[in-house]
Amino acid sequence: MQQHFSLAECDVVGFDLDHTLCRYHLPQSARLIYDSFAQYLVTEKGYDEDLLTLAPDSLDFCCKGLVLDIEEGNFLKLAEDGTVLRASHGTKSMTSEEVLEIYGRKEWKHFNTVSGMVSRTAKYYLYDNYFDLPGALLCARVVDSLDQHDGQKKYDFWKDMVAAIQHNYKISAFKEDCGMYFPEVKNHPDKYLQRCPESVKKWLKQLKNAGKILLLITSSHSDYCRLLCEHVLGNDFEEYFDILITNALKPGFFSHTPNQRPFRTLENDEEQEALLSLDKPGWYSQGNAIQLYDLLKKMTGKLDPKVVYFGDSMHSDIFPARHYSNWETVFILEELLGDKGIVPAKAESEPLEKKGKYEGDQLKVPYFVSKQWGSYFMDRLPGLENAEETLVHTWSCKCISTYSTIAIPSLEAIADLPLDYRFTRFSSNSSATAGYYPSPPRALLPNEDSVMMK
Repeated sequence: MQQHFSLAECDVVGFDLDHTLCRYHLPQSARLIYDSFAQYLVTEKGYDEDLLTLAPDSLDFCCKGLVLDIEEGNFLKLAEDGTVLRASHGTKSMTSEEVLEIYGRKEWKHFNTVSGMVSRTAKYYLYDNYFDLPGALLCARVVDSLDQHDGQKKYDFWKDMVAAIQHNYKISAFKEDCGMYFPEVKNHPDKYLQRCPESVKKWLKQLKNAGKILLLITSSHSDYCRLLCEHVLGNDFEEYFDILITNALKPGFFSHTPNQRPFRTLENDEEQEALLSLDKPGWYSQGNAIQLYDLLKKMTGKLDPKVVYFGDSMHSDIFPARHYSNWETVFILEELLGDKGIVPAKAESEPLEKKGKYEGDQLKVPYFVSKQWGSYFMDRLPGLENAEETLVHTWSCKCISTYSTIAIPSLEAIADLPLDYRFTRFSSNSSATAGYYPSPPRALLPNEDSVMMK
């Protein structure tokens, strides 16, 4: 495989929506997601009311790449070889000694399935995107609460958590104003959604003018997708894309066959009958990558059109697009901002009266390095007090270089580059930092380790 990657060589450019084309104000959206799940657990399932109050710095617990061992109530940060680097029981961090005693220096028992990106299991849950993360904090606090009241050894709260997620995010929730999440975003879109920078809009038009086919593939339902797109891109948002696919149910969109997951047309946001094939550009629901690719062949007149897909979830976007469809993948990783300690300029310049309700609470921006969990990219192996410390890559970091073509902090980071800009791609024969643009995370650079890991 060649060492460089260029958008000019791609025939088709596809985008995820949430946290990719549509960026959120993270502290506000994290708080809303947390509240919407907590409210359900307390009012519908009888959980402790204390879950409804959040200490200002508690979102520090949220860190992408954590795995919840559901039965044990433990959260784990894994090394690339599957050993446990850090762990907490509920919100309480374990010491290095406790980690070694419980997990040893061997591969975690479910690592084989988690590293195969197998997601549907009652044994564990992988937190890999900003919609999930506030749920990790809530689950950790549920464990704390159950320990306090019942002294449980095995935990069975997960079914209630799933019910809370379904209550807030089910397909009809937007239309029915069900739950807390959708009504709040509808009423206060500016509080939660960042408008798309002009540079990115210009870049999308530039891609289209260069003859690229543009796709939007989102697991959000069509009504929520429309609200987001109108707010962040404008009322003419459909003009940016040739094909829009909502309720795509990723990663299944990539892994399922046409029989398992046919495309459906939409009328007034209601899904219609299944289509036997995909014949023309337009707006569709559900579907599968196989029939989409057949249409792309027709549209480009090429036997093997080259597709690149931008997304923020390793599990739903990057891994399946690469593994099942062999597409090029660009991983949107806001942690590349946090790792530098940069405060986005926009946050600095907002007048006080425009600041959201929660900004006064000093809620931590989730992509800044978590004090409890440390760097997303690297960590020290747990050792006894005086042992020589060894730095290793995290499993999350290994996934990036394995399944992404390149990783960037946002679309804005590349919007001003010429389309034929040559990015150095991740590959087994280049350095571990090659695919990060505009620069690698500080934690991966030599001599910076001590700064990052404390």
